[in-house]
Amino acid sequence: MRIATWNINGIKARIELLVTWLAQEKPDIVVLQEIKTIDEGFPRAEIEALGYNIETHGQKSWNGVAILSLLPFDEVSRGLPGDDADEQARLIEGVFSVETGAIRVCGIYLPNGNPVDTEKFPYKLSWMKRLETYVEGRLALEEPFVLLGDFNLIPAPIDAHDPAAWWGDALYRPESLERWRTLVNLGLTDALRATTSESAYTFWDFQAGAWRRNAGIRIDHLMLSPQAADRLEDVIVHKDVRGWDKPSDHVPVEGRFSF
Repeated sequence: MRIATWNINGIKARIELLVTWLAQEKPDIVVLQEIKTIDEGFPRAEIEALGYNIETHGQKSWNGVAILSLLPFDEVSRGLPGDDADEQARLIEGVFSVETGAIRVCGIYLPNGNPVDTEKFPYKLSWMKRLETYVEGRLALEEPFVLLGDFNLIPAPIDAHDPAAWWGDALYRPESLERWRTLVNLGLTDALRATTSESAYTFWDFQAGAWRRNAGIRIDHLMLSPQAADRLEDVIVHKDVRGWDKPSDHVPVEGRFSF
């Protein structure tokens, strides 16, 4: 089974890019971030024509997440519990039946947190705290659980072309890394780091020739429960997609599993 994440950076602007990639790669499940549309505005027809079932958690102009799946959905849930006042669309989860039982796939768009001297950084940290509680509950189920998406977190120096240039940014500073370590220590496996010790970037800014210079960072992650990690076979970063016409600044990251 192939499960992928992709921050699409505007579904309407990238629909041709997405459809081309889906037709070429045919992943079983894809979670998208930054769809930047309400549910009713999501361009379903082109994707459904490829055989995908679609569930969205949209928001006008900002944020928004979705799951595309060749498998039917058994369950769908939307939104991160813990703050009834939080209206930002940043989490969607689906449960799917497979030959080995059921798998739970949760796509997230974790807050960026910049600028750090505004309310955006405390919101990032509090969102991560709520995510920890959520993940604890999911791990208690002792089932294959894949938490993936744009985490807006650089876990280690190897995950940035120029770590010093990023230090102090909301993506790479002590408070953010502390929350990351707490999340990992709940019992999650960083899928890419379980398969390679080499650097691999998933985001290249549109500014300053970052793609040309390979000045990237790794902020899109697949985090696995023990039951999912046991089934992991490989992780593929589809770096070539960043060089396509009208690309997102992120590329798809795919986990391959023996489900």
